[in-house]
Amino acid sequence: MARVAVLGVGAMGSRMAMALMRAGHQVTVWNRSPDPVQALVALGAASAQTPRHAAAQSDFVISMVRDDEASRAVWLHPTTGALADCSHAVAIESSTLSLAWVNELSLACDRTGVRFIDAPVAGSRAQAEASKLIYLVGCEPALLSLAEPILRAMGASVCHAGPVGSGAAVKLVVNALLAIQVAAAAELLGFLRGAGVDQTRALDIIAATPVCSLATKAAATAMIAGDFAPAFPVELVEKDLSYVLAAEQQAGSLLPLSHCVQRLFNEALKRGFGQENISAVAKLW
Repeated sequence: MARVAVLGVGAMGSRMAMALMRAGHQVTVWNRSPDPVQALVALGAASAQTPRHAAAQSDFVISMVRDDEASRAVWLHPTTGALADCSHAVAIESSTLSLAWVNELSLACDRTGVRFIDAPVAGSRAQAEASKLIYLVGCEPALLSLAEPILRAMGASVCHAGPVGSGAAVKLVVNALLAIQVAAAAELLGFLRGAGVDQTRALDIIAATPVCSLATKAAATAMIAGDFAPAFPVELVEKDLSYVLAAEQQAGSLLPLSHCVQRLFNEALKRGFGQENISAVAKLW
């Protein structure tokens, strides 16, 4: 079994750490706030005072944090960053981040001789709880072979997207596609309400057609029920859309739908729905 550090044990990272422990790995955790760490220590994890201390005693170092800024601090902080004591380990970044930062982090790893895997996940809290995440991986095939047993302790599927950066790009597209579908469902349910159509009955019909995805059905069902309990909060959806749009020029591809949907989620943020689930965009209608 391997020694694995998990840096960032919030809603997703804590469940990933527990999955690793269930698989028999020796897990060390770090988090900016202490409460999640204490809960995991009670279940058998070790704790570290800094990301650097966690990395020093680990074979694999996994980061699962909120955004580029948090990831930069975890890896490159001048006194506590994990990368300073990670040359013996494999660095795995599983957060949803911008392409620019993932590429910058990869270069920093190259300079310090650290093996780096870009490995964000598709799935939310329920999938993390059940070790059913889908890993979207960017790295060399030989390095993936080395890390795959660790990833499979947390995920049902490990998909090799290509070299470093490919995993991040695919993850951003997955999240943008979800946001587009959810926003469309919110808009069209509003139309049905205005037209005097029973939304539940209409959704049953629509869901039986091949045009309706499972994600659209789930989001629409939550909207009709008024269930906005956070699984993928609006504020993170808006953040991920902004990362997609930041890479638009670099990719040489126009993203008009993503621009429209990002504005909708930004408006939802302004109206105070940031902590609620992605389905709360329906409140705009």
